[in-house]
Amino acid sequence: MARAWYLKSRPKGMPTLDNFDLRPLPLPPLEPGMVRVRNLWLSVDPYMRPRMTEAKSYVAPYALDAPLDGGAVGEVVESKADGFSPGDLVSHRFGWRDEAAAPAEAFTKLPASGLPPQAYLNTLGIIGATAYFGLLRVAEAKAGETVFVSAAAGAVGSTVVQIAKVKGMRVIGSAGGPEKCALVRELGADAAIDYKSPGLLADKLEAVAPEGIDVYFDNVGGEHLDAALAQAREGARFAICGMIGAYNSTEPVALRNLFRIIAARIRIQGFLVSDFRDRFGEFQRDMGQWIAQGRTSGSETVMDGLEAMPAAFLALFSGRNTGKMLVRL
Repeated sequence: MARAWYLKSRPKGMPTLDNFDLRPLPLPPLEPGMVRVRNLWLSVDPYMRPRMTEAKSYVAPYALDAPLDGGAVGEVVESKADGFSPGDLVSHRFGWRDEAAAPAEAFTKLPASGLPPQAYLNTLGIIGATAYFGLLRVAEAKAGETVFVSAAAGAVGSTVVQIAKVKGMRVIGSAGGPEKCALVRELGADAAIDYKSPGLLADKLEAVAPEGIDVYFDNVGGEHLDAALAQAREGARFAICGMIGAYNSTEPVALRNLFRIIAARIRIQGFLVSDFRDRFGEFQRDMGQWIAQGRTSGSETVMDGLEAMPAAFLALFSGRNTGKMLVRL
């Protein structure tokens, strides 16, 4: 009998531990063509918060009293499918649980890259691909341009900072607190803004980018998006990846600088990493090369044990993670 976290109730505002329940999870018998996997690493991500509501989105809401899901890496312990053997490492979407059994097509075998398996939940997985395609394809960022990145010490943001420096851009990262800002500078950013320090974020951005910004990579929304609008140069491009600052808000978010979209001819585009599924080979080639060269790396915050899943998820909204938040089983 496996165990899994279930969504017991829909959060109103900030989720609490009471919204989750750890329960036994019966696994189906292993039929021909199926694989059973013991999970080793589980991912929590901001996009999971909107799925806990019934609001219409690009992915179906989590059902009440049903197991939650998300990214995971595990080890095959039993296989009745060609191409999979016990001991193989795989990535899949059956997270928030300790074991999974499903048809083989639900699992992707990890290559023998010599990298730790959790890298495929970070820089070599959806996190890295989101940063890569958002910066280089959606925002069309180019060498010599000034890029502003919010949540620059987070999983996607920290990867954006590194890719932008590899590609010869000037990078400004925003993060909360001196320690995170120090990390952003260590990653190569030319300037780091502490959004938690006294003063208006727009004034802080203007101080380090007096001539404006060409690209904004948005992970936060709200005040960060408004500040970026204020400092955008003519023809600036905004890649809207996430808006974690608003996911728990019960009030609409107002922006004061929307008029700048017209005046500066700003292009604002939301995107999903799945939009680029047919180009993942390009990403894996480039990112694999940069990692091998030591030009990019993935930082992570790790909590241990399946019991830690809700706490790890909630920590995303209080800024307790640096880089990718993971749970190790």
